[in-house]
Amino acid sequence: MSGAPPSLVAALKRFVREPPTNRPPPSGGGDAGRCELCPISLPADHKHLLDLEERRIVCVCPTCWSMRSGEGRYRPTGSRTLWLEGIELSDELWAAFQIPVGLAFFMRSSVSGEVVGLYPSPAGATECELDLDAWHRLLAANPVLEDLDPDAEALIVNRMADPPVHAIAPLDDCYRLVGIVKATWEGITGGAEMEAAVARYFDGLRATAKVR
Repeated sequence: MSGAPPSLVAALKRFVREPPTNRPPPSGGGDAGRCELCPISLPADHKHLLDLEERRIVCVCPTCWSMRSGEGRYRPTGSRTLWLEGIELSDELWAAFQIPVGLAFFMRSSVSGEVVGLYPSPAGATECELDLDAWHRLLAANPVLEDLDPDAEALIVNRMADPPVHAIAPLDDCYRLVGIVKATWEGITGGAEMEAAVARYFDGLRATAKVR
């Protein structure tokens, strides 16, 4: 987001915090703390559940994942990653969502029955109210989005890329992007390190995705 227009800079100023010193944990190996549902230690490469009531990702051990999946407030995250080519999302339609940055993801909430829009910021995931007419226009132009698995997966939009990138990914992967942005953000507009980290994230996503 280098060279961002003044209006975008103003919109982002309210989210700026002291630069974080931590970085996202490496993939695989190491200790990622303890299971959030029992006292077992977790490796960095561990499973996740969705807490539907608090709308957050819960880090769990294999036993808790097996026993608690689908139990009341908990359900597994999604399992598919689709790289979407040919998505129709014009500048005019994107502007209707009123998202002040070039990164966002959209999910269906089974709890509220609505579509939720979130975007990464230096403070974490920021939720925004969506223009539902704009969402329905997006669905009408792109039927592939009709079968988004509620709560478990989301449509990711990256308009920092040229051309823009679109993918469907498990919700924990979407929140991994939030962590990357938060950990690498510098200054007002994010900085070169953040932009490079986001590009690497999408390169990795594409490498494991099916093309649709």
